[in-house]
Amino acid sequence: MTVCPDVSMQLVTKLVAEQFPQWAGLPVSPVKLSGWDNRTFHLGRNMTVRLPSAKRYAEKVHIEQEWLPKLAPNLPFPIPEPVAMGHASKDYPWNWSIYRWIEGENADVLDQSDLPQFAEDCARFLKELHQIDTARGPLAGAHNFYRGGALTVYSEETNTAISKLEGIIETETVTAIWEQAVSSQWVDEPVWVHGDFSVGNIIVRDGKLAAVIDFGGMGGGDPACDLVLAWTFLTRESRAIFKSRMDMDSNTWARARGWALWKALITLVSLEGKDSPNANQQMRVIDSVLCDNL
Repeated sequence: MTVCPDVSMQLVTKLVAEQFPQWAGLPVSPVKLSGWDNRTFHLGRNMTVRLPSAKRYAEKVHIEQEWLPKLAPNLPFPIPEPVAMGHASKDYPWNWSIYRWIEGENADVLDQSDLPQFAEDCARFLKELHQIDTARGPLAGAHNFYRGGALTVYSEETNTAISKLEGIIETETVTAIWEQAVSSQWVDEPVWVHGDFSVGNIIVRDGKLAAVIDFGGMGGGDPACDLVLAWTFLTRESRAIFKSRMDMDSNTWARARGWALWKALITLVSLEGKDSPNANQQMRVIDSVLCDNL
């Protein structure tokens, strides 16, 4: 098993100097939020360096390098623009990427008054992404943790979490929603999915959607996994706008609720303190799903 080295500014500086000497003199500095799957750094003023934190994330580098430039011209908002791909060396074991820097903040800084327009813009982005031809693209599978694939792959994990949370959540209602979610599947042709369409991967400027980043979960399949923002971030009013603009059938929305529940449940189970801010956030997601299912 390959162990990821400590990804530091010194390591990034060394890798850039060795593999891209034309940028050797540019300063390297950490970004505000580096992420979990990748460690991210500024390179000069206009670029970022992203180094995968584990082998399973490194396997996505080639996919992003190949497909992001092909998707970008068909989308209404910017997405990451690959500038170069670094390679494994004696100091770092996997391929890595240099991207053009995108200015802005994560979408969680938005005020509630911003959310109706944000919901409109998110729906516009997803609808256009889902319309791009998936021919020769990667289908959902282990490489993107089955985002866009069959939700049933997480049934055992979800049912175990529900059992462990008895007394904390409404287990009977949650189980019923989960069973409804896994009772159908996407029967149309696969569409492109982002795979992790969440506030941490949506960039805003001046209160409006400016870009969508981190396509490590991209693949072709069922768009339900891209809809979870409806319960993880949007309010009742903006959720209604989002659902109206997406115009999906009831089975797809049922599977989307399942995706939202799965992540909230397994996250809540993993937290030792069930009264922590993160736990409270997961409970809000679960409550939103339950209320929306009435």
